[in-house]
Amino acid sequence: MTRTTTAGRSIEVRGVVQGVGFRPHVARLAAAHGIAGEVGNDELSVFIEAEGTAAALDAFVRALVAEAPPLASVLDVRVTDRAPSGASGFRIVPSRHRVGARTLVPPDVAVCDDCLAEMRDPGDRRYRHPFITCTNCGPRFTIITDLPYDRPATTMRDFPLCAACAAEYADPGDRRHHAQPVSCQACGPRLWWEPVADTDTVVLGDDDVLVLAQGMLSAGRIVAVKGVGGFHLACDATSPEAVDLLRERKHRPDKPLAVMVRDLEQARRVVELTPAAEAALCQPSRPIVLLPRRTDGPLAPSVAGDLDEVGVMLPYAPLHHLLFEPVPGWPGTGAPPLLVMTSGNLADEPLAFTNADARARLAGIADGFLMHDREIAVPCEDSVVTVVDGEEVPVRRSRGYAPLPVALPAELGTGPTVLAVGAEVKNTFCLVREDLAFCSAHIGDMGSLESQTAFGRSVDQLVRLRDAEPELVVADLHPGYATRRWAEDHAAGIGRPLLTVQHHHAHLASLLVDRERVGTPVLGVTYDGTGYGCDRQVWGGEILAMGADLATFERAGHLAPLLLPGGEAAVRNPFRTALALLAGAEVATDWAPADVAAAEVALVRSQLASGTACVSTTSVGRLFDGVAALLGVRPRAGYEAQAAVELEVLARKARHGVPLALPVAGGVIDWRPLVHDVVAALGGGNEPASVARGFHDALAAATAELVVAEARERQIGVVGLTGGVFANRELTAALRQRLARAGLEVLTHRRVPCNDAGLALGQAAIGRALAARGLASRRGVV
Repeated sequence: MTRTTTAGRSIEVRGVVQGVGFRPHVARLAAAHGIAGEVGNDELSVFIEAEGTAAALDAFVRALVAEAPPLASVLDVRVTDRAPSGASGFRIVPSRHRVGARTLVPPDVAVCDDCLAEMRDPGDRRYRHPFITCTNCGPRFTIITDLPYDRPATTMRDFPLCAACAAEYADPGDRRHHAQPVSCQACGPRLWWEPVADTDTVVLGDDDVLVLAQGMLSAGRIVAVKGVGGFHLACDATSPEAVDLLRERKHRPDKPLAVMVRDLEQARRVVELTPAAEAALCQPSRPIVLLPRRTDGPLAPSVAGDLDEVGVMLPYAPLHHLLFEPVPGWPGTGAPPLLVMTSGNLADEPLAFTNADARARLAGIADGFLMHDREIAVPCEDSVVTVVDGEEVPVRRSRGYAPLPVALPAELGTGPTVLAVGAEVKNTFCLVREDLAFCSAHIGDMGSLESQTAFGRSVDQLVRLRDAEPELVVADLHPGYATRRWAEDHAAGIGRPLLTVQHHHAHLASLLVDRERVGTPVLGVTYDGTGYGCDRQVWGGEILAMGADLATFERAGHLAPLLLPGGEAAVRNPFRTALALLAGAEVATDWAPADVAAAEVALVRSQLASGTACVSTTSVGRLFDGVAALLGVRPRAGYEAQAAVELEVLARKARHGVPLALPVAGGVIDWRPLVHDVVAALGGGNEPASVARGFHDALAAATAELVVAEARERQIGVVGLTGGVFANRELTAALRQRLARAGLEVLTHRRVPCNDAGLALGQAAIGRALAARGLASRRGVV
């Protein structure tokens, strides 16, 4: 007879594991694997005492994460062996309190299949309820006003539970046990329709409201829809007239618009879907996924303009599903199955999320409002991802992901509470308490007073939720950034030190934290549009060498400087940079874009000849702009990086590139021979697409040449690719392939974006590293 040996283990599971059904999940797994012991929780973790065979315990621990509840997010699992105590049975024990700790807040996730089935079941008491939810789905972050996470500390406080909902809420065996947003038609929020012309005349009744909204959308009108994290502006994505009208009213002439599709079948009509893309679309976070656009699809041409991709997402709120579905007893088939769903704001303004703000700011855009009375505590834009080689890559980390923390490594896990304020565009900020970095939802560009007000409000909300008053404030080195000025005022106001961090240093630190490689010597290729350099010049094409210490770096190489005539004016008008490239390379040509006035071209040439109002930069992003203009892609840009994005699209049209010279000498990539070759290639009758492909290939080859040489000299085996330019998948793939052939390990972003939306995480990490060296007690530039 074989004797089975019992082992004991103490297990701690950290993460979003409160209020998501994790303890019942553990108890079910214990029963399934024959485990004895107990489970309880505190503010940050679930603690488990488990006894069973070693094999059963191994399977049990694996299943804790692999089969976790939908809303759970596990940061780490710590397992310690111990002697068995002879436990029998398995029980859920009362919670314990960890002094000073705060519960982690789960993100908002899509309505689950169980709730959708009930919503569509005429026999269910929540039939067609626009706010149906349960423990496994629905809003969380956007309704929380404070912690602990209980209904009185959410915007559901205004909706007392009816007897039936209260019974479900109190029943440990019910799917809605302790689900704070739970409600039904008898006790939950209400929909109404509000016309723009007369906001005192409203239409009540869920089905009546939906019929009105569906009719407006089908008729080519624009509807402001209050969602989970704010308002969307919706219209029929197949109607050129409706889309053009939305663009005109929103003051967004060029930037691509996101499309919400009724289901996967409709998605297949407009984009190419792979299994990885379907998985990205269907995950609980329901992000916008950038996917290849079908040329034979029914979308209006102006939805994505000249781009070969379109951002699509599936419905994620019950209201979205009801909007697409026919209303029983009424003629019609629901809203059009493809809807533009873009942020409820004017261009460059923050998202409207209160009813009053929507009325004030969206009345000139929308023809009517689909309103409800559940308040949004924290505005939260839709997240955006793409899929590269079957892997999800973040572009904008917001709804469905924020405010999930990123765990810092042990060497950064202790120190002051840090507030890092991020960048000027694509802004997010980061609050670090203990070993967790909390990255905010997307805020946007900081150029307006409205955005700066939204930024300050969001900081206050996260500081309150984490009960974490900053002890150190970190900002970008750039003296002109609004975030830098805000940080200076805030640090002075709370009497805390301010540190400033170089932009590309923060990009590289962000990547290393993202990939859990802090302490690894690395060469960082940090390519973007603009970053204030340590020499007070504008950087943007940098090769940085970093050792084991995250706090320091060395500039190992860069793009040769080029001029931006008019500074920011050149960013908005890439033809200016093209003229600067021609002048800097001493190319004899009278090139000028056809649709730019001769007087403006003459003015730019005069600036370049005299050096007046010309800014020097090593920016690869601006090199992209200039080459794009030379190829006739985009003389003027309607949104950030438009010329560079469209140059990538053009390159994808060519199978082979024209060979272009881009030599490297002394750690500097010299663009001047490339400009000569571009002009010669176009003059020789080569297609612009082949030249665009050749440019990508040349930049990848030159970068690899510089990096491989530096890596060998410094005996470094790891290379990181970061900065907004690496949103360009053609360049990333070409460079990655060359570096891998040279035997180098290549790191790219996986949890935070490579662009400025990921910058704050790097700033915060460097702040912690500097604090460990005793440099956080003074104010100044480091």
